[in-house]
Amino acid sequence: MHKRESNSFSPVIRMSAIGLIHTPFKQAEGTPIQGAAAKGGRGVVELFPQFMPGLQDVSGFERLWLIYMLDRASAAQLLVRPYLDKEVRGVFATRSPARPNPIGLSAVRLLGIEENRLLIADVDMLDNTPLLDIKPYVPEFDSFSLARAGWYTGKTAAGAVADDRFEAPSLPE
Repeated sequence: MHKRESNSFSPVIRMSAIGLIHTPFKQAEGTPIQGAAAKGGRGVVELFPQFMPGLQDVSGFERLWLIYMLDRASAAQLLVRPYLDKEVRGVFATRSPARPNPIGLSAVRLLGIEENRLLIADVDMLDNTPLLDIKPYVPEFDSFSLARAGWYTGKTAAGAVADDRFEAPSLPE
């Protein structure tokens, strides 16, 4: 059997946005760090028209998982100081946006659907974030009450907002 070196394989993965997420947050600083800290902050998912048939039956769900690109995150860092801690942690033990593959995941509340627009709450992403996918939140599959939470144990995101440490510098106008 052929052995592969750990960093010798890097498949090309192509994905396209299926829509845009609109929120009141224009920059990382001041954005809730997780949906639980968003306190009902509202937004809109604008699904591109060709994907509208995929919304059939979505209205029956209270929450949806949004999977999106962290398109304004800073360059990947394998060691980060997360928002809720003073210690440096491995990026895979955090929710930091400065990841090797800048993919975000948020469970939002679905408030309503108007044609190709999903009205949502508990948003924690930046305005005009490219949406990759939508999946239903199913409590039986997505909630584990006895799960260990590592270094997050005892910490709370209540009222926590981001600063600019993980946002890529903007280009001069």
